[in-house]
Amino acid sequence: METIEITIKTSFIKLEQLMKLANLTDTGGFAKQLIQDGHVKVNGEICTMRGKKLRDGDQMQAGEYEVIVHAPKDEEA
Repeated sequence: METIEITIKTSFIKLEQLMKLANLTDTGGFAKQLIQDGHVKVNGEICTMRGKKLRDGDQMQAGEYEVIVHAPKDEEA
């Protein structure tokens, strides 16, 4: 399995956007189809929510690829 580490500047990224950013899909439509068909896991569990928010340390798997998210920690008020 190939691991890709992605660093974002915001506190979260949506699953569909992460797949495009990691170059796993060319379009949001293809990402949406993979997610809805159950081919994507988030933190080891199948996820069918394309708007799922991934935060620092979250992992996404699709096929032979694992993507690890690095993001600033949420600030607590």
